[in-house]
Amino acid sequence: MEAAISVVTAELVSRFISFLKNKYQSSLNHAESEEKVVQRLQHLLMRVSIVVEEADGRYITNSGMLLQLKMLSEAMYKGYRVLDTLRYKSLQDRAGFDKVSINDPSSSSLYLAIPFKRSRTYSEKDDKAMSLESDGALESLEIVVAHMAEFVVLLGGCERMSRRLYDIYLYTNNFMLGRHAEKQKLLTFLLEQNNLVGDHALAILPIIGGVGVGKKTLVAHVCRDERVHSHFSSILHLNGDNLMMILDHGRTMFGTMLVVIEFASDVDDDDWKRFHSFLIRISIGSRIIIISKLKRLARFGSVQPIFLSVLSYDELRYLSKTLAFGSVDPIEHPRLVQIADGFSKELHAMEGALVATNMYADVLRRNLDVQFWRCILDRGIRYVKRNISIYGVHPSTLLEQGHPVDITDFALHPLSMRRYTINASIKEESPSVTLGELLADPSIRPKEEFILISWESRIPPRNTFARFVTSHAEDTSAGSALHPGRKRRGVP
Repeated sequence: MEAAISVVTAELVSRFISFLKNKYQSSLNHAESEEKVVQRLQHLLMRVSIVVEEADGRYITNSGMLLQLKMLSEAMYKGYRVLDTLRYKSLQDRAGFDKVSINDPSSSSLYLAIPFKRSRTYSEKDDKAMSLESDGALESLEIVVAHMAEFVVLLGGCERMSRRLYDIYLYTNNFMLGRHAEKQKLLTFLLEQNNLVGDHALAILPIIGGVGVGKKTLVAHVCRDERVHSHFSSILHLNGDNLMMILDHGRTMFGTMLVVIEFASDVDDDDWKRFHSFLIRISIGSRIIIISKLKRLARFGSVQPIFLSVLSYDELRYLSKTLAFGSVDPIEHPRLVQIADGFSKELHAMEGALVATNMYADVLRRNLDVQFWRCILDRGIRYVKRNISIYGVHPSTLLEQGHPVDITDFALHPLSMRRYTINASIKEESPSVTLGELLADPSIRPKEEFILISWESRIPPRNTFARFVTSHAEDTSAGSALHPGRKRRGVP
């Protein structure tokens, strides 16, 4: 009996040791497989990014090439997201810790990575999903690279744009990240020698898109092109509200002009006809760009409009990460990259994400600290939840509609913020504070009402995004008018 027990025990021990060896070998093979995927992704992304950057510096008029450029860009952004995820997962596996959800209310600290063993079920499920996503990213990149040779050959025949030192600085910082196809379409429209609609008619291009999708930034970037500058004798920027004031300055206007008009509301057809006829009389070969969020203004276009939609998640994520890290290599801060993903998810769910992306990036870039980034992300999440709880609407929507929003979580004091408009009710001598200063040290806030500078653009048209901040008491009536039945309960 003892001999039988001894044999069974030996067999069990042998099988257990064999199981551990197989498990260890499987783990090594999996790690080696992931490493090969990372290397392959890096290689493909390097090739694709070189072609995309080169294409962005050429004048492309071929519609098929523009479509292929868009496919290259989409595959590139997706590949970078998967590459960052694999890198962070590798860091987790080596360090033996798992991330703590910053939304988890049971966590005693928002700023600590707490080591603990992941459950087998979660690990296997997570690994399988990651494997499928990495395979998909690899496949997308391999497909576009396989069909890239002809594109590169045709690209060599496209005229190169001249870049000054400042332009190279802008490109390096990716301020005009994406919108490659739209930029090329706009350039083609502006540089076309012959009118597409007749010798005596004006070529009109509407650019339609929601709030904060980058309409004015796109136009400003293209207008800085050297060929565009030399093509037009003057570039006029008008507001739709005072469109007819241009009729009083006809004697001072001459030559081929580019007229950029921003419309916040619709314009009367008769007024538009008068304006249109006036430009035809004083200038032949001029161009008009209409910028608006109103789709009905596309009726004035003589060519197909450019519709700007919100950036895809992968594109917005890449933009957010690039702006937040600036000249610092994100590979040196893998945990910050993981936190940056949290910002991207929050930003992608809001209107005007480009302004908010630059706003947050400007703050984060000043302090590359894990605890600071998690603190800012947590305050941003609570800011959104608080306003949705009070008003039932995302704060970005409230601001766009002219309603006040609660910024208690930013200022750590009960304050309200609304759009800044120059009028008699706002004193010109009101003190101003930047958002970065307020987030870094809430105690610097002025005791009276003040102007909050959310972000100042560093490229044309160099817009300053300012908000007017008051105490809660002054905005109680506005909040009640928005949702008279809502109560301030359940606010995080």
